[in-house]
Amino acid sequence: MWKRLLKDIIREKKNYEELVNRGATDNEIASLNEKSLTEFAFRFPVSFTDVLKEINGLEFNGTILYGNDEYLLDSDDGIEQRIYGLIEYNKIWYEVETNKQFIFLGESNISWFVYEKSSNMFCELDNPSGELIEKFKTIEELLEKMLKDALE
Repeated sequence: MWKRLLKDIIREKKNYEELVNRGATDNEIASLNEKSLTEFAFRFPVSFTDVLKEINGLEFNGTILYGNDEYLLDSDDGIEQRIYGLIEYNKIWYEVETNKQFIFLGESNISWFVYEKSSNMFCELDNPSGELIEKFKTIEELLEKMLKDALE
């Protein structure tokens, strides 16, 4: 379902002569995980890195899906939008101690989209209070919510 929603966003962006980023390569994902292990003692779930292989970051209608930080890319070919880097933004959010229980995957004007490490669940949090809005068992469910909201 999320892939269909992504296609809708891509089609809408083309109407404005805008493109989206290519997917991350296996080597770029490996670099991301290495850096994440060093910085946060965390390896991204395969379900999330599979999403990055489809699209390495996205900004649309106030919704941002973080991607692999640009300095970790092998090439900037196919990078059409600014990438809000997973490492960069998690470092920012980790300045608040209570945020360290999450890996931040994206945001919107009213929400943060995160992976809760202790429960292995994907969550939507209120931005800025950090209060839980909804939990999702899979990244696909979270992305569906995130992309639907962006298209509204």
